[in-house]
Amino acid sequence: MAVIHHTTLSPTKLELLTPWLPEQPWYAGDGTTPDLTKAGGFRLDDPEGEVGMEFMVATDSSGAAPVHYHVPLTYRGAPLPGADHALIGTLEHGVLGKRWAYDGTHDPVLVAQLFALLTGDAVAQAQSVSDALDPTVHAQLAGTGHGTVPGPASVTPAPSATDILVRSARPLVLRVHRVLAPGDTDGGSTLGHISATWTEASGERARGVFLTAHESA
Repeated sequence: MAVIHHTTLSPTKLELLTPWLPEQPWYAGDGTTPDLTKAGGFRLDDPEGEVGMEFMVATDSSGAAPVHYHVPLTYRGAPLPGADHALIGTLEHGVLGKRWAYDGTHDPVLVAQLFALLTGDAVAQAQSVSDALDPTVHAQLAGTGHGTVPGPASVTPAPSATDILVRSARPLVLRVHRVLAPGDTDGGSTLGHISATWTEASGERARGVFLTAHESA
C-alpha cells in the first residue's frame, strides 16, 4: 500500500497547478489566476512501487462560484520518455528528492491502474494516510473478461473532460471528468464509472463522477 511522506515540497503541488490549469482546454476560469485549495481525492498503488499516483480535487475560488477540478497526477523519480507534453513541472521532495509531476492521463502506469480499479483488480488508497484504503471510492464496469491494458492508445481533450482510448479485450474510452459536480453517482447510461467524494466550500461532503467508461466508436 501507498506510503505517504509528510514532508516538504518545493514548489507545492498547488503551486505547480496554478499556472498549468489555465492552459488546459477544459479550464472553466475567466482568465484570472486560480486560487487553489486541495478539496479531496484518492491514490492508487503502482505494483512496481516506482510511480506515485494521486487523483486530486483542486478547488478554484477565484471566480464568482468555486470550481472543482479533478487532476490525476503521477510523480516519478526520472522523466517519462516521450511525455514532455504532459509534464506539469518538477518539485523537490523532502525525502525522495527531485520528482517529475505529470498529467496522469498520459502516463501508462496510471492508465493501467485506473483500468484495474474499474475492473476490481485494484483498490483505492487514502490520499493522505499510509497503508489505508479509501472505501468512499466506488468503481464498477459492466461485463467480465476485459483483460488488462498497456496504457493509453490515445488521449483527446473533450468538453470538461479528457478521453483516454484503451485497447483491452474490447476497446473502451475512459472519460476522465475534469470539472466535477455533485450527483449523477451512477454515471448514467455508460458501461462503468468511478465516483468519489470531495469537500465543498461550505464544508459539506459531496459525491460525483470522476470517470465514465464508454464503448469505443
